[in-house]
Amino acid sequence: MRYHKLKAGVEPGTYVMESSVMTEQDILTMANQLAKRRLSKGRRLSNPLEVKAHLMTLFQHCEHEIFSILLLDNQHRIIGLHELFQGTINMAVVHPREVVKLSLKHNAAAVILIHNHPSGNPEPSSADISITKQLKKTLDLVTVNVIDHIIVGAEECTSLAEKGLI
Repeated sequence: MRYHKLKAGVEPGTYVMESSVMTEQDILTMANQLAKRRLSKGRRLSNPLEVKAHLMTLFQHCEHEIFSILLLDNQHRIIGLHELFQGTINMAVVHPREVVKLSLKHNAAAVILIHNHPSGNPEPSSADISITKQLKKTLDLVTVNVIDHIIVGAEECTSLAEKGLI
């Protein structure tokens, strides 16, 4: 994978690139780089729509399920985005013990759970709802707050918190 160096442009929200010729793949790579930068350590999460847009960029084209976690401090600043489990085209096995270990290792106060549905349909399955409840219950024991579980589909994300499922 090639990485392109982006520099801040003169106008806010603009960037200058070292190369003037880009392929479609270059543009997708840069979009992923920008999404990762927007979800990097120290950034405060303030706009749920922006967070979903960045997660879409990172996860919507994955061919298999990936379960990730966004670790947050007590001010909801990002500690890190970590991929925990990879699965098949329709499931990923999630081990609550590993979620707790990672949360405690980084001293997280809160988390946002994330996974994608390669089918493109972002609606939560009964298994998604069940593991979310199990993770919330488990993380509550160590005072780590589960803020949301976001499922990334092909064209949109579903928030279990917005659906009242957390």
